[in-house]
Amino acid sequence: MIKWEEKSRIKIPGDVQVSMDGTILKVKGKLGETSRNFRDKYVRVSISENNVIIEASKENKFIKGIVGTWVSETNAMFEGVTKGYKYEMKIDFTHFPMRVSVRGDSLYVENFLGGKAPRIAKILKNCKVSVKGDRVIIEGIDKRDIGDTAANIEKATYIKHFDSRVFQDGIYLLKGVNPDEL
Repeated sequence: MIKWEEKSRIKIPGDVQVSMDGTILKVKGKLGETSRNFRDKYVRVSISENNVIIEASKENKFIKGIVGTWVSETNAMFEGVTKGYKYEMKIDFTHFPMRVSVRGDSLYVENFLGGKAPRIAKILKNCKVSVKGDRVIIEGIDKRDIGDTAANIEKATYIKHFDSRVFQDGIYLLKGVNPDEL
């Protein structure tokens, strides 16, 4: 029998419903629903009254790191379903004007550095992407999906074999807005 020693309690906000399905924590709020699989040999997640409890069976720095990560991810899930997240990226070009558009679940960058083939960035499932002038706005409830989508867009316009001091064309993260600033 494992003795569960370390405990972290996270208070569930009043306008959020939380449920467990095995090791999957599901969080539902006014903006939508998100879930995360919290599976580990030495750390477990449970729900008790108005708290999410994260317990560890061992006490060492690696397990404490997992507990801390899960606490911050759970808090991010609560903030995401109640307030949402928004990232803003800037389209920057000096040599060739590029055309950026959203088609389905992809962002297309055409005429990048005068190239004929479009560069394509995948948009993850829980993200809404829009292009307004020289800005790309990414919105959603899952902070991890929004960050991955921003990384996909930035990676699609990465320039190889050119001097980055001269060729600064691309799409770059301008700011990630915290939920309190929305």
